[in-house]
Amino acid sequence: MKFDTLQQGISFSKNFARVSGFDTRLYSTKKRKSDGKISLKYCVCNKEGFRETPRLHAEWKKKRPITRMGCKARMTLKLINDQDNYVIFSFHEGHTHPLTTPNSDQHTK
Repeated sequence: MKFDTLQQGISFSKNFARVSGFDTRLYSTKKRKSDGKISLKYCVCNKEGFRETPRLHAEWKKKRPITRMGCKARMTLKLINDQDNYVIFSFHEGHTHPLTTPNSDQHTK
C-alpha cells in the first residue's frame, strides 16, 4: 500500500488498529543523514514492550496498572527514495494479548 505522506500512513495504521480491536502508539523514527527526512516510522501496538523498572523514589508515585505485555504487533512505514511516498515496509499481526470487540472497548473509538 502506498501513501503520499507519512501522516496518511500513520492515520491508516491507527484506523486499521481501531477496527481490528487494539490501539497503537508511535514508537521510533529513523531519519536520513543526507536531508533529515524520515525514512522509517514504526507504529506499534500500545501493549508492545515492557515498562521500565521503577527508579529511585518510585514508592512515592502512584501505582500504575501493568499495561505492556510484550506484544510484537507492528507496522513499519518506509520512505520510497525516488518518489517521496511511503509504503508499508513490514507488518507483524501477531498479538500476545486478547483483542477487544467494538462494543466492549471505549478507548479505541
